[in-house]
Amino acid sequence: MPRKEESPAISLVQRGNLKSLEATLRKQWRLGQNIVLCWSADERGLLVIWVPHYFLGNYCAHPGRDGSDNEQFVRELISGTRRKTREELFAIAARLDVAPSFVKLATALSEDSQVQLAVEQVIKRYGLGYVECRGVLLFDIAEFSLFTPFEQASQLNSLSYSMNSAYNKLQAQGIEINFARTTTGDGYYVWNRDMGAYANQNLFLFMLLVVADNAVARAASRGNTVPVIRTAFHAGSHYELYQAEGVNPTVFSYIVGEVTIDLARIVDLAQPHQIMVGDFTSVVRSHRERRLVDEELPAPAFVKHCNSELGVLQGLQLSGKSIARLSCRLTGEGDSGERRAARRFKVTDKHGLSRHAYNLQLSIELEGQTLELGLAGDLLPGGGDRRQEDESPTVEKRRGTTEEDVIDDLAALLKKRPSGSVSED
Repeated sequence: MPRKEESPAISLVQRGNLKSLEATLRKQWRLGQNIVLCWSADERGLLVIWVPHYFLGNYCAHPGRDGSDNEQFVRELISGTRRKTREELFAIAARLDVAPSFVKLATALSEDSQVQLAVEQVIKRYGLGYVECRGVLLFDIAEFSLFTPFEQASQLNSLSYSMNSAYNKLQAQGIEINFARTTTGDGYYVWNRDMGAYANQNLFLFMLLVVADNAVARAASRGNTVPVIRTAFHAGSHYELYQAEGVNPTVFSYIVGEVTIDLARIVDLAQPHQIMVGDFTSVVRSHRERRLVDEELPAPAFVKHCNSELGVLQGLQLSGKSIARLSCRLTGEGDSGERRAARRFKVTDKHGLSRHAYNLQLSIELEGQTLELGLAGDLLPGGGDRRQEDESPTVEKRRGTTEEDVIDDLAALLKKRPSGSVSED
């Protein structure tokens, strides 16, 4: 996980180009009526493809003239860099049956990497993006609606502080995570703006520190100012948009897609304090035979890889105490030194749709004190603690009661029935 190097400053001439580009795009954007798809450099400025905001939905609803998948074409078009060659841009315009627009600049754009990156960032603010696979976190405050407005504000602020604190701790270790977040009302979606082989791994380390900071803060707090959270990590596809504020697009994006939907369904059925990991595949960078290798790992192997990197967090301070050791594992694997597969759980939502997830357990040693975070295996479905299940009230155990008692019991059971289920797969 290398440190990021400082980039050279953009010249005044190119700053003027960027300012002029921003002004022209804002005008053509028309308060969100149009979105930009891609661009190409021109010796006198830029060529840009604009379409109405409803265009892509209509276009993707039908196959291409040659029977090709229009939706897949659009996803590839708005993934990654938006810069195209002149030939590519006109081919795209022909397929979409639209005409490119010209943006005149005072001078030609520089090919300097910083200028090109700045142009990409400006273009994306006025468009729509698609990411095939990105790690995303969901922090959800348990029983949020039961607290007073002041307590809710305090808990959201506390969780936000834990994220900022985790960011600073990682940055001090040379791990730069360019994290973004959007509120869900009772929590936050969080993702790493940066892409690459280290992005998801760094986000996972970030999650562990946030959970640890939250737990330490709760132990030292009074009242309901620090939240009890439910946490999930998952990787998958999503769209990225920039919401309008007044008459301008914001500089902050929000995301929506399969990964956010999966996270919401998983966390909805998670228990307070629980940390869950989705069933995904992620690219990581690791050392193999004295060289760096990028490889795709399934979720259990991804967690093991991240666990092997946790030594970088040793010595960090939590509530004034240094982390002597930190480790994590998925429930079911590594018990008693044996090689076992992690227990995988089937999460079925209120619509009857199922997803798979794992339970994560975190252990932190702080100068002689050990914190065990997450849920232990015996608290999970099929965890072996049958005594509590046997003692639960059922209609059959009350055969000597009246008909009214039976109806009351049935009503109570129906009222407590969750809008989904979690079972071991």
